[in-house]
Amino acid sequence: MLYTALLFGLLGSFHCVGMCGPIAFMLPVDRNNSFKKLGQIFLYHFGRVLAYSIIGLAFGLVGKSLNLFGFQQQLSIIIGVLMLLVIFIPQKTFNKYNFSRPVFKIISKVKSALGKELKKKTPDTFLTIGFLNGFLPCGLVYMAVFGAIASGNAFQGSLYMAVFGMGTIPLMTSAIYLGNFLNGQVRQRIRRAIPVLVVIIACLFIVRGLGLGIPYISPKPMTETVDANQNCAPTISENELINNN
Repeated sequence: MLYTALLFGLLGSFHCVGMCGPIAFMLPVDRNNSFKKLGQIFLYHFGRVLAYSIIGLAFGLVGKSLNLFGFQQQLSIIIGVLMLLVIFIPQKTFNKYNFSRPVFKIISKVKSALGKELKKKTPDTFLTIGFLNGFLPCGLVYMAVFGAIASGNAFQGSLYMAVFGMGTIPLMTSAIYLGNFLNGQVRQRIRRAIPVLVVIIACLFIVRGLGLGIPYISPKPMTETVDANQNCAPTISENELINNN
């Protein structure tokens, strides 16, 4: 299901430009040295992908713990259903319960640290900015986290989030070089298209969990059958027993 992570990253990066674009626009890159500027942008993206990988590692462990109980197929279906609920439940319902309230203080500290780093121009600054940027709240990151959980293990969860991060690189790089190149009308159309993308990927997760036997999309669950009448040790006939005595 890594292709879903790449789709999230490539198509969702339009949303990223709208949400994280101001950070990209304000990166203190060297405008006079193209080679140095490219290196600074690389460090920024590396920091983001590293942050996403750590998030994927953590939630991949959650998926692994559920997978140990044999819930891998069911987990994929549950993740798909959760994605659909997030899309179809009105936003005001989430605002009413304010699920992110417990992490507001952490987010505030991350933003404060980002503000300080944006004023610097040392090489480690760009890595730090990217790393902190990766931990800022984002709806598409939450969707990708669902995919990391469904992966079923820490490595695959980390890889899933890393691929998601790499998918955002082309457009985010364009934002750094070209600035605010998307007008309001284009952004509005993109925002309308993103829920459609999430619904498609949610359906892919559900189909994957159903185990329909479709290669790469919905493989059949691996099961091992054991014959109850199968003997685990060789038997000795009565004649062999008499001869041995």
